[in-house]
Amino acid sequence: MANTPITPTLPQPIGRFAPSPTGELHLGSLTTALASFCQIKSLGGKWLLRIENTDTERCDRQFTEQILIDLEVLGLHWDGDVVYQSERLDIYNDYLSSSLYPLTYGCQCSRKSLERYWQQKAMEESMDAEQAQEKLLNRQRYPRCCLNANLDKEKNKLRIQLPDYRIGFKDGIQGVQWSNPQQSLGDMVVRRQDGMINYILAASLDDGLQGVTHIMRGLDILPMTTAQISIMHAAHLPAIDHWYHLPLICSPDGQKLSKQNLAQPIDTRDPSRLIAHALQLLQQPAVDRDTPTNMLTQAIAQWDNSPLQNMQTFNTSDI
Repeated sequence: MANTPITPTLPQPIGRFAPSPTGELHLGSLTTALASFCQIKSLGGKWLLRIENTDTERCDRQFTEQILIDLEVLGLHWDGDVVYQSERLDIYNDYLSSSLYPLTYGCQCSRKSLERYWQQKAMEESMDAEQAQEKLLNRQRYPRCCLNANLDKEKNKLRIQLPDYRIGFKDGIQGVQWSNPQQSLGDMVVRRQDGMINYILAASLDDGLQGVTHIMRGLDILPMTTAQISIMHAAHLPAIDHWYHLPLICSPDGQKLSKQNLAQPIDTRDPSRLIAHALQLLQQPAVDRDTPTNMLTQAIAQWDNSPLQNMQTFNTSDI
């Protein structure tokens, strides 16, 4: 009997859309949702929906409900149950108490104390204006004041030590990326003093636990990617196979569309128009104006990342 060659079974591609319900969907978040949906469906994969609502001060159930309604109206139907991060706090804390524990330390530095630290450093080093400005830009990197203070991890905010070496990954839109997370980000806060879990920890753990293989998101998150890679590795979770960071959508005055900049919520009374607009921004071939489901079916069939290569911004005034 002849030996039959065994063909390895590749895992089904899994993508996700993970909005934070601090406001309704706007054109930028809609475009991210549409792109991630069409991309993963073009590969025969699953599209998961995760609500990133650990920030109880800024997130609102009303916005969550509206996001779900808008996605349904637009024909962006997710696979499986919606995952709510607010219901997974025990999972995140379990990781902080186990595999991630050796990398964490308590920190009691406030923003004001760090401001004083940087001011004192500037005075001690007698920096000129240009050097002082460079230091100012690097203030997001924590100077590790509390690293060896042995502060109670439960009573203080919690930071995680990020590795001090370069990490590289291939971005399917922006090309090969290299970054040293310790030098660019420093030791990031993963849990606030009030117990709130920060974005980078929850997203990293959930992407690994949900088996996500393809991440397509906005370019503004790209600088945090090496931190996510590091956390997932330390937590012994599977790595992301494919990264894609989409160009940011900017208003005619050059500002990124965001909730902070009071971007207007989408109006889903004409979902077909919205889909056509988003696809045009994404440099995709035109689809026939039809029902959302039929338009998305056509968009999936002809999805192509190549027009987006190395693009950093879309300007709404260009279409």
